[in-house]
Amino acid sequence: MRVSIIAIGKARVGPESMLFKNYFERINAWPVTLVEKELRKKIDVNKVATVESELLMKAIPKGAFIVVLDEHGKELPSKGFAQLINELSTLGHREMAFIIGGANGLSPLMLQSADYVLSLGKMTWPHMLVRGLLIEQIYRAQQINMGHPYHRD
Repeated sequence: MRVSIIAIGKARVGPESMLFKNYFERINAWPVTLVEKELRKKIDVNKVATVESELLMKAIPKGAFIVVLDEHGKELPSKGFAQLINELSTLGHREMAFIIGGANGLSPLMLQSADYVLSLGKMTWPHMLVRGLLIEQIYRAQQINMGHPYHRD
């Protein structure tokens, strides 16, 4: 199964991008791609979430199982997250796309288009840090599904 992380904003050199790279390079169970989208023009602040969501939607691979990250989504323990990925792969899904919105959130249409809405907790995280948290959990899921002791109960 191929995994895409589709996010608003370009990562700059810094601790957040180093964290992402650290775990990204460890994943070998699935090919993972980071797709970054940015607004290139000034628009009304009330339309930012809608326009950014449209950019994200266009980048989703055809037929992908869409997981939107949103604070109102379902919280999963790491083993539950690993099980979700494993089940999707077993069911024959070839693409999985994780969507990370910008500071203004996602449009209702983007949330409705999701196959699954996932929360990394009730706290609000900077969207650049969310990339690092997500990629670590993808790596952890790989390790759990392989029976590796990286994850401890």
